[in-house]
Amino acid sequence: MLKEVFDMASQHEVVAENLQGTVSKNLHDLVQELKTDRKKHLQEGARLQEQLKQSSQTLEKAKRKYEKAHYDSERALENYRKADADINLSRAEVEKHRIVMNGKVQQCEEGKNEYAAQLQTYNNHQTEFFSQSMPQVFQSMQEMDERRILKIQESVFQCAEIEKNVIPIINTCIEGIAKAAGNINPSQDSKAVVERYKSGFPIPEDVQFEDLSQGQPVDSSNSSPAAHITTPSNTMKGGTVSGKSKKRGGIFGLFGSSKVDDQKEDFSDLPPTQRRRKLQQKIDGIKKEMSKEQSEREGILKLKDVYANNQALGDPSTLDKKIEENSQKLETLTRELQKYEGYMADADGKTTGSTNSLPARRNSASEDSHSLSTSGSGDTPHPQQVSAPGTPANQHNVYQPIDGDEEGEDEFDIFPVIGRCRALYPFEAINEGSVPMGENEEMQILEQDQGDGWTRVRKNDGAEGFVPTSYIECHYYDVDQV
Repeated sequence: MLKEVFDMASQHEVVAENLQGTVSKNLHDLVQELKTDRKKHLQEGARLQEQLKQSSQTLEKAKRKYEKAHYDSERALENYRKADADINLSRAEVEKHRIVMNGKVQQCEEGKNEYAAQLQTYNNHQTEFFSQSMPQVFQSMQEMDERRILKIQESVFQCAEIEKNVIPIINTCIEGIAKAAGNINPSQDSKAVVERYKSGFPIPEDVQFEDLSQGQPVDSSNSSPAAHITTPSNTMKGGTVSGKSKKRGGIFGLFGSSKVDDQKEDFSDLPPTQRRRKLQQKIDGIKKEMSKEQSEREGILKLKDVYANNQALGDPSTLDKKIEENSQKLETLTRELQKYEGYMADADGKTTGSTNSLPARRNSASEDSHSLSTSGSGDTPHPQQVSAPGTPANQHNVYQPIDGDEEGEDEFDIFPVIGRCRALYPFEAINEGSVPMGENEEMQILEQDQGDGWTRVRKNDGAEGFVPTSYIECHYYDVDQV
């Protein structure tokens, strides 16, 4: 169900990316374009209004000038008539008034003509403004708004189409969830729980009566090994028959801690099935710790080579102590691994059949640890080929084959996909074993970082190699598992 929900979430991410990358971007560009066009149309309308206003002001000035000239001409005409009727004035004075009158009349005619011309110009501007210019501006704004509505309509269709494309996949995920729910089988789950927590002990035999008056049991079978093994004091641990009060284990500890306070190192106090499980967990943990120490050792050896090639970066002798500590840890872990493998062989009942192979195995492991310790010393050069600084190691096995099994070599050549990653920065592959990548490139994770700063990935074109762990953003599938 969680996997199907994860797929559904991926489809919703696709919807979000399409909406953001297509619809939202188109609408954002449309808004910017409409803002520019609207501003241009409004400026054009304001310019036309300003032109009409200026024409109106020019007409008003021409009208006032004509009115003033007309008033002056009438006053000059009245003065001339008074002077011509006055017998006390000389002919020269009368002629002077006549000349002034004629000048004022001429100015009045010029003002009248200018007013008439300006009036004609204003009327033409006004007619063009209300019949052509402003209607054209409004028509442009109307077309702009209709284009906006059309684009919004297209965006709504795009949203519906994007949702429509993912609905079949989401329906498939829902069907997968329903199928997963239909596959639930209570009886099989109960069997799985029983198989996991069964003790492996046989059913104890009946407790025989001991007649103390005769000093010996009534039934001689009580002295048999089977009767001794199946006595309540040896078998019914944590039960009510035992005289000592202990914490209940087994099925009563499913949802709590089932650990015993004084648990033995070889887990021999546990039932056989649980003992084998505990030993296997212990062995897996030791192998994982050995792999970690081995990866740390490789990193220290690389750093030592860097210091040896460039003394300015550091003194190589300062790493000898760390290499020695690492070798001691590896030797200790190797001995622990051999010990718990012996416990596992004893739990499986293979002690008699594997006594001949166990010493050879231990000798092989000790020789491996000896070679590791000698390769890290400062006096003798280590035989391992160390790559240049910043170059990923050629092999990153999760577990080194300690038992000398030949099957381990083919097992780790195939790297399963354990997650996905995205490149945060571009990377140019200049070293052998690494692969280039571009920013935001999606890749598959084949192997986690083993402590040297490199992660093994597979690109979409099938190329495999190492990339810097700090350059990528990782998401592992095991995080999604419950």
